[in-house]
This record gives sequence, C-alpha cells and structure tokens, in this order.
Amino acid sequence: MTRTFSPDALIRTENFIGGQWVPATDGKRFAVTDPATGEIIAEVADSHAADARAATDAAAAALPAWRDTLPKARAEILRRWHALIVANQDALGALISREQGKPLAEGRGEVAYGASYVAWFAEEATRIYGDLIPPQQHGKRMSAVKEPIGIVAAITPWNFPLAMIARKIAPALAAGCTVIGKPAEDTPLTASALVLLAHEAGVPPGVLNLVTASRERGIDAVADWLHDGRVRKITFTGSTAVGKYLARESAGTLKKLSLELGGNAPFIVFDDADLDAAVAGLLAAKFRNGGQTCVCPNRVYVQAGVYERFAALLAERVGALKVGPASDSATQIGPMINARAVDKIARHVDDALTHGARLVTGGKRITELGPNFYTPTVLADANSSMQLCDEETFGPIVPLFRFEREEQAIEAANATPYGLASYFYSNDMKRIERVSRALEAGLVGINEGAISSEAAPFGGVKESGYGREGSKYGLDDYLSIKYLCQGNLA
Repeated sequence: MTRTFSPDALIRTENFIGGQWVPATDGKRFAVTDPATGEIIAEVADSHAADARAATDAAAAALPAWRDTLPKARAEILRRWHALIVANQDALGALISREQGKPLAEGRGEVAYGASYVAWFAEEATRIYGDLIPPQQHGKRMSAVKEPIGIVAAITPWNFPLAMIARKIAPALAAGCTVIGKPAEDTPLTASALVLLAHEAGVPPGVLNLVTASRERGIDAVADWLHDGRVRKITFTGSTAVGKYLARESAGTLKKLSLELGGNAPFIVFDDADLDAAVAGLLAAKFRNGGQTCVCPNRVYVQAGVYERFAALLAERVGALKVGPASDSATQIGPMINARAVDKIARHVDDALTHGARLVTGGKRITELGPNFYTPTVLADANSSMQLCDEETFGPIVPLFRFEREEQAIEAANATPYGLASYFYSNDMKRIERVSRALEAGLVGINEGAISSEAAPFGGVKESGYGREGSKYGLDDYLSIKYLCQGNLA
C-alpha cells in the first residue's frame, strides 16, 4: 500500500545527504515564510560550501552502483516515486500553496504536472539506445553507446517548486546519474518533501541529495559545485543573469549545462482570430501562478482592427479574477512571492503610465489582503519605451501593444534578446505557417495558451538558454556518447 502523509508530515528542515537528514555543518538556519501573511512556516538548514561538498562526496560514492543498476530497476524505482507523488497530491499541493502562494487548485495541478515527468522518464529509462555504425573498413566494427554523464547539480526556482526539480531529477536518475540539488530559498520545503518521497520509493542513499540555503550562503554552496570537477553537469532554471554566471564559473571544468532562463514572451492577436478563444488563451497563459511563470506572455500585440474590442473583452475577464490567499478555495490569483516582486510590478506599471499607457483595469496593491498582493492589471496603448517591453515583469500585468501589419508584429515579437515562448492567434492557415516559422522562440503556441507537456521538448533560444527538458529529447542532456572501434576482426 502506498504511504500517504499530511502536509505537516511532509515538512523536513534538514539537508538530505547520503540517505540521511542532517543539519548544516555549522548549524545555521533560515526562515521560510508564507507570502500571503509573512508568517514563518519553518526554519531550515542554511548550507554553505562544506555542505555542498558533502553532498558531492555522497553522490560520487553512489555513482558507480547506480550507473550499473539495470535500466529496468531504475524505472521501477521511478514508478514507485510517481505513485507516491500522486497518492500525496493533496498534501503536496497544500504545501506548495502555503510556501509559494499559488491557489490550491494550481498547487494540486503542479503536483500532477511534476509527476507526469517522473512517469515519462520511468518509461524512457529503458529506451536508451545506441547505434551500430555501418563498417567503413574490413575487419573493423564501430558503434556508439550512450552513458550517464555523471553527477548532476540541479538548481531550481521558486515559482514551480515541485515541477521544476522533478523534471530535472527524473531524467537524471533514469539515465543513471546521481544528483545534488539546491531549491530556491523561498520554497525549499516542497523540494525536501519530494526528496522524502523519493527516499520512500527506494532511491538508494547518495543517489539523490538535497541542500537548502539562503540567498547569500547559497551562492557559496553552488560555487563549490561549479569548481568541482566531479560534477559533470549543471541544470538550472532561473534568470539569464544567473545562467550566464553559472556558464562562466563552470567553464574551468567544462561542465555540460542545461539552462532554462528568462523570457519576454509575445502574444499576438491577428484580426482574423477568434477573439473569445484568444482572450481565454491569454488568461490561461498569463495569469497562471499570478503571472509568475517563465512562459507567460509579457507583451500582447493586437491588430488595430480588433484592438479595442479585444481590450474590452479582456478587461471584463481580468477584472473579475478573484484575488486572495491560497487558503481561500475561491482564489484565482494569490500573493506574489515577496516584496521585491511587488515592488517591480508597481515600478513597471508606474513607468508605463508615465510613458503614455492607459489603465484599463487594476493597477494597485491590495494591502488589506497582505503585504504581497497586486491587482490583475490591463494596460492599453503600450509602447517600446516602457520598461515592461524589455524586462520580464513576472506578475499579473498585461500590456496591450497595437500593430497594423503582420510584419510589424513579427519584428516586434522578435525584438528581444530572449526566445523562450511565444503565442499567436489566427484562423488563416497560410499566416499560421508563416508566423510559426518566423517567431524566434523555442516554444510556440498556435491558438493555444497552455503549451507545456512532459511529452514535448521545453527550452529556449537566444538568451533564454539551451538544452531541452521533457520529451524523448530530454534524456540526451544527461547522457554522453561513447564511440567504440574494435579492430583486427578480419
């Protein structure tokens, strides 16, 4: 029978190293708070370089046996882990909502989404094939085999504290790698709960290790991994600035990197689009997790002929969104993660209004609910001089830009160093073909706002990073190819 836990029983406050829950080596701790109220949920281990090195030591000791474990056996452990995640969906969802702030329904949805990656890579574990290369000379046999890359360091963000680490750990374990992980300082409890369930599923000691750390000490901990030659891969989701730092600092040991970085996603509505469908798609894409997702639209381009009608339809739907704490089952938009996030949102709105934007709905803090709430907002008459055109807002703000011709929309959509996600709505099949090819992004939603799936490759181009997560391609980032040449056979 699959074991179930209450949300409180899932909470672990220590590091998980070598199959044991252990405090930081110097005993330091930091507080994890509820973003809706500011109340302390728990105090967890505040790790530094010595703890990171201990995690690497454990992963290195466990690597040979795990690498040699049959893929079928690794897959069975992943299946048990998946079953435990699904059985504890309600408890995990409640924990996510408490420490991250997203509504309860979204917390439960994230659990299902993260679990889907574990199930997917449990299947992919048994499908790591090599190739026989056609002979080029008599007496020689050539082949290519895929092997686990080694120790993987996974560094994850706060906005999807379960899904982001699950879709990094699952392929690494499936490939035969061992893992050292560090979750974001705002949301370490969910990651620790996920590791607890992995241990319950039978992941051997040292194969999966997790250290938690505050912002300042976390830099020290990660730096140890970047400079340790035993760590062969870094997988990171977060800002472009941090991704570039990781790439620079790990260059000395030439690690393999998977970087899923910042975005500035365009959302284009052409005048032949189904406007009701476009509004629904924008709501799904933009307001999930209160706009705190890397693939949410940051710039909405609407063709002039339907601009005002679209703005009115959107404002009506956005103005009706229910804002509140995750503990309220009616909540659709929860708190932002912290005060810094709210300050940035307010700064972007104020700057837009100063540069000619028209406030259609929202545009204010909701201090009566708590310290980190902001109204879902629609701004019309946005232009390229505004900060929100170039910077990712990461909040429930929709700026509407007007355009006349298809070429203008594509040029504006691509006028950014980022290239993670993009979206457009049109019922013209020829236009769909043209625009989908012209957009510079790793993910393109065509008449669809919900585009993520464990079966699809997730990742960006340009300064949104490289590497892919999920799908059959996602396993390749955790494998290296070895060429074997056997001679003197004739």
